[in-house]
Parts: sequence; structure tokens; C-alpha cells
Amino acid sequence: MEALIETWNIHARINHYLLEALDDAQLDAKLAKGRTARAMFAHIHNVRLMWFKSARADLLEGLEKLEADSPKETILGEMAKSDRAVEKMLMDALEGDQRVRGFKPHAQAYIGYLISHESHHRGQVEIMLRLAGLPISDKVSFGLWEWGTR
Repeated sequence: MEALIETWNIHARINHYLLEALDDAQLDAKLAKGRTARAMFAHIHNVRLMWFKSARADLLEGLEKLEADSPKETILGEMAKSDRAVEKMLMDALEGDQRVRGFKPHAQAYIGYLISHESHHRGQVEIMLRLAGLPISDKVSFGLWEWGTR
């Protein structure tokens, strides 16, 4: 159980690492269609809230839905809170019946689902910024893969 929770926490820190590295021009870049990088991070947080609403409404306390144009510091703060709420939901499920309400098959797969979903959007951010002519630095790009140090 501890290794799965640590995996979640490393993943969450990588989300923050990327978001912290982006300047306002990068956060607000947009291709012809789709979300801005800022909106993608807000979406990540808001999907977590959707899961709390269906699986653990008690974990919504103190969490706010983000708008697509929310300030970077607000997104970082709210994501930090939802990071901890996800950790709590996972710990409780893993210590209990191994289930997240409304998700099949089990809590371990739910961790995989969340990490896959959020990593998908991190990849979209990186590609979108490259196409917009505002790529992230090589240092940040490589840093996204430094799970042993994050």
C-alpha cells in the first residue's frame, strides 16, 4: 500500500513541477482548438472533484472548482489540496475493501486511471506548447521523468 501511495505522490509532484515551470505566455497558449495549458490543469483538478462527488463527497470540503482562467497560484493551491484528498481516498480504499465507489475493478486500477488521465494532459501541454512555439525547456522536459528524485 505504501508504494502505491508514494507512486501517487510522486505523480502529483510532477504535475506541480510542470505547472510551476510554465510562465503566463505558456499557460495561456492555445492552438486553434482545445484548451490552454492553464485550462488543462484546471480540468485535472476538476475531474478529481467529480470523482470525490460520486465516491467520497466528504473529501470535497475545502475544495473549490477551478475556472479555465484561474491564476496559476490558485491552481497550484487547489491541486495541492486535491492531491491530499486523492491520497486520503486511496489510503482509505486500500485499507478497506480495496474499492473506490463507482470505479471498477479496484483501487489499484483507480490509481492507474488517475495517473494515466493526468499524464495524458501533461503530454498534451508539452506538445501544444511545442506547436505554439513556446516549448518547455529540456531541463523541465527531462525532469518530468525523474521519478526517483521528485
